[in-house]
Amino acid sequence: MPRALVVDDEKLIVKGIRFSLEQDGMEVDCAYDGEEALALAQKNEYDIVLLDVMLPKIEGFDVCRAIREFSQMPIIMLTAKGTDMDKILGLEYGADDYITKPFNILEVKARIKAIMRRQNNKSRQESKEENVINAGNMQIDIDSRRVLIDGKEVNLTAKEFDILEFLASNPGKVYSREQLLSKLWGAKLGHEVGDARTVDVHVRRLREKIENNTGETRFVHTKWGVGYYFRVKE
Repeated sequence: MPRALVVDDEKLIVKGIRFSLEQDGMEVDCAYDGEEALALAQKNEYDIVLLDVMLPKIEGFDVCRAIREFSQMPIIMLTAKGTDMDKILGLEYGADDYITKPFNILEVKARIKAIMRRQNNKSRQESKEENVINAGNMQIDIDSRRVLIDGKEVNLTAKEFDILEFLASNPGKVYSREQLLSKLWGAKLGHEVGDARTVDVHVRRLREKIENNTGETRFVHTKWGVGYYFRVKE
């Protein structure tokens, strides 16, 4: 359930906004001065904060600036002031949007939905980017288990992909054959596929698919006498 913080010293305004947002399925906390608002923001993470500028104890601009020191939760400033300077100040202090009183509650809700939609899209994009490893001209999509080199897909076996993903997720770190067997096969030497040569065979086949044909290693390197590691060689 999306969560909102509504901050205004006019209780009728708070009551009206709260009722309308709750009708849309939001959980709403309320504060009537800047001190209370800041305490709630420090305690909870909100999907949206509706923050009046003219507040007792701590001014809305200062509350906004204080919140920005510890959180990027979206903030919409609500104020009777409508000058360009006030709008600029609100944005300078970190507000995401600015609505002048008197306002139409439908406009407020439309602004909230727009901001939350942008936040959700941003979160999804960041999540997607976290599951993609970009290494030189190679792109490893962990979710779809696809590898692209210069935009062209390379067909790897499941174990070849596992080796590449593991090494590329830990660039520069050298892993022995025994470590790779343990981490990727769950095997120990002398048990089932627990032969160090198994790793060598898979790495050789992986290299045949992802390296160029010049004999120069670009991605999966050998640390002689130790094991393998991943590094992009330009």
